[in-house]
Amino acid sequence: MRDTPLSNCERDFLLKAIEEKKRLDGRQTYDYRNIKITFGTDYGCCFVDLGKTRVMAQVSCELVTPKESRPNEGIMFFNLELSPMASPAFELGRSSELLVKLNRQLERCLRNSKCIDTESLCVVSGEKVWQIRVDVHMLNHDGNLMDATSIAAIAALSHFKRPDVGIQGDEVTVYSAQERDPIALSIYHMPICVSFSFFQQGTYLLVDPCEREERVMDGLLMIAMNKHREICSIQSSGGIMLLKEQVLRCSTIASVKVSEITDLIAKALENDKKARKEGRKCGFAESMPQERITALKNLETTVEMTDLTKQASDIVEGVETPAEMALSPVVPAPGVGQVGAGLQNAWGLEDEEDDEDEEEEEEEDGDEPEVTIVAEKRGNKKKGERPVVIISDSEEEEVVILNPESS
Repeated sequence: MRDTPLSNCERDFLLKAIEEKKRLDGRQTYDYRNIKITFGTDYGCCFVDLGKTRVMAQVSCELVTPKESRPNEGIMFFNLELSPMASPAFELGRSSELLVKLNRQLERCLRNSKCIDTESLCVVSGEKVWQIRVDVHMLNHDGNLMDATSIAAIAALSHFKRPDVGIQGDEVTVYSAQERDPIALSIYHMPICVSFSFFQQGTYLLVDPCEREERVMDGLLMIAMNKHREICSIQSSGGIMLLKEQVLRCSTIASVKVSEITDLIAKALENDKKARKEGRKCGFAESMPQERITALKNLETTVEMTDLTKQASDIVEGVETPAEMALSPVVPAPGVGQVGAGLQNAWGLEDEEDDEDEEEEEEEDGDEPEVTIVAEKRGNKKKGERPVVIISDSEEEEVVILNPESS
């Protein structure tokens, strides 16, 4: 894992802000970032947004042979993936220290806490049991991956439903969702991790650190707890010494945060169940409509529709009555006329006026009309024909062709 270190100025700025009880995103000391939980189309697919940190969890199952030490219990398997898509600091295909720590903490939080009834996953004792696999993918890293991972994993397990099975002798039949309704997992409680970061050797405490705050912290304390105030696991890293009072204080804060997050998960599950029952798009599928452009989508404006008839009648009454007869037409340019109801026909008026003016000018001047003789080419001239005489007596290029009679 290649992590770009912060400069001294950035480090000093962050520590100074923490001493003044100020955070980069404007939160208070014990505030969480906004949490958004959405579900996919299939059962067991969950997306969790913790601020800008985004995690996806997918639950699947298959029939396997149980362990010899526990032939009547199902198997829980967890797999985490840190891809470069989440952060450039993550390397693909390499197991980093952060990945190992997250995987171990998730196993302690969910599997060792016995939050799921593994005995209900047994199909045939010693032969067939269900193996529940939880795959967690980091889509974007902005700090506090452990809390987002635990929320996504327990929400996906609560949303998941395994296929129903039938046993006839030694034959095990797995029914599809169309044949029989799938069965939800038996979950006793919901353990959720709450992370606390310490600064200046434990002097200052922050809840839900972001990525930049994690770079300058001295130690981290992760407490996994359910809403019944039962601590499922606790882990401290960073090498700092914490007092008893500090741990008790963190556990008190964690109990409040876990209760709020549990209620949020329950509400999200209820809304998804209601939407599926009504046949509507639910969860993540609702936020991705097909064949629609949402980048330029505008918010709808509410329009008041009460007393619309009265307002329309008032507008009609306030309009002035138009005049019965229109004004005389005005010819905008020579050769243009207007014809309409109540208007005088103006077509041809300009042509008559022009002809009268031309006749008057000819009478005054007394000039003879211009005569133009056009001779054809010698090659095309026929024998016995005379040249064509063209007389032009109009300024508008009116041409009259006169063929004189042969003598």
